[in-house]
Amino acid sequence: MTNDRESRVDVTTGAITPKLVSLAWPLVAGNLLQTFYNLADMFWVGRVGPSAVAAVSLMFPTAWMFASVAMGLTAASVALVSQHVGAGDDRKADNVTAQTTMLTVAVALALSTVGYAFRRPLVSLVGAEGAVYAYSLQYIEVLFVSIPFTFLFFVFRAVLRGAGDTRTAMWLMVLSAGVNVVLDPLLILGYGPFPAWGVRGAAVATLFSRALAAVIGVALLVKGDWGVRLRLADLRPDWPVLRKLVDVGYPGTIDGLARSFASVAMAALVARFGPIPTAAYGVGLRLMSVSWTVSGAVGQATATGVGQNLGADTPDRAAEVAWKGTAGTMAVLFAVGGLLFAFPDEAIRVFVADAEVVAAGVDFLRIIAPFLAFFGGLMVVQGGFRGAGDTRTAMAFSFLSRWVLRIPAALVLAYSWSVSVLGVPLAGWAWGVEGLWWAWSFSAVGSFLVGAAWFSLGRWREGVVETDGKATPGD
Repeated sequence: MTNDRESRVDVTTGAITPKLVSLAWPLVAGNLLQTFYNLADMFWVGRVGPSAVAAVSLMFPTAWMFASVAMGLTAASVALVSQHVGAGDDRKADNVTAQTTMLTVAVALALSTVGYAFRRPLVSLVGAEGAVYAYSLQYIEVLFVSIPFTFLFFVFRAVLRGAGDTRTAMWLMVLSAGVNVVLDPLLILGYGPFPAWGVRGAAVATLFSRALAAVIGVALLVKGDWGVRLRLADLRPDWPVLRKLVDVGYPGTIDGLARSFASVAMAALVARFGPIPTAAYGVGLRLMSVSWTVSGAVGQATATGVGQNLGADTPDRAAEVAWKGTAGTMAVLFAVGGLLFAFPDEAIRVFVADAEVVAAGVDFLRIIAPFLAFFGGLMVVQGGFRGAGDTRTAMAFSFLSRWVLRIPAALVLAYSWSVSVLGVPLAGWAWGVEGLWWAWSFSAVGSFLVGAAWFSLGRWREGVVETDGKATPGD
């Protein structure tokens, strides 16, 4: 791993584009590693049987809902750390690191305890039965034990990202994913002296790899050579900072939960048209993950750049960071969308060979691909708001995209229905499953245009930290 001087990127000076790229590429690599991490679990669990695959698939959205809480905390820590670093006040950034760690551990332990205590009714609530219920229980009860370690690693990544270091966390992700990939076949299938734990083995592999990453991450923070330092003397409540973390962070948690529920709702709408469109939708989402991998990483890098420049009292440069990140991301995704539009059959056949699914997938891509850049553009704009600490606005645009535009448009475009409201007749357009794909595209364009317009108003420019030279904690 590199040291602080080599790994920390200062976005407050110099050319913006190279520094955004320097921040973003490790995040892209980390996102890809996380995808590989999940695919490895599914590959080896698939060797146990279809019920095991169904159990892991069923529990993944549940685990994501718990992780959404950590998303809010990390969004808050990135905003505060980056703005303190930009202001040249590393001591306050260190204190935010300690307060984030304390708050995260407390929240994680509470979630882990409650989740484990209510694991049986929770598994029943999501509809697991028979063998799927048994496998789901084996899997989720170990994941609840892993929550504190997962949250600690999220903190490590977030505070280093706020300081401008994305590479160190990437290398730790490489180590964690590598350990998980090695342990999966050993613990799932029981090679050599290892027990064949099946689905529980996949969860134990995840627990071990995340615990290893968390321990190493905390040790690196305590050492303090990688951008920020976790000072043991700061591990006592600083109530103003804790209140700020909660105030900035809770919209991120609500944001993540809203996205989770919207994904479930959209999948349910697609499922009404049968297994062929549902399979095509699943494949299409995997291809769309190219957009999320790139734009999510650039959005995170943009949050760091905006935060640093607000801390340095250069809001015009912060705006330039956001606009250049958005333009670059959209240019890349327009190219990717063009390829998917030109070669949809070949893209779908990478994942599935069934002729009916391929045909349905081609329809999906022909409607979605031309608008892929707008999905990514909004994510980068939201990153700009988050870097400024304006997480409420970022949350609002997630709601706008999914619950105000996409879901209502899907109901209007896809289904046949009629109703009278205050004497005004309303009816669905009955376009079938293609109406759902058009709803995706419509919501992407609409929410991006509104988001970009709102960002241009500049109401985010004040930031969320004081930079007037007040005494820092521990001075």
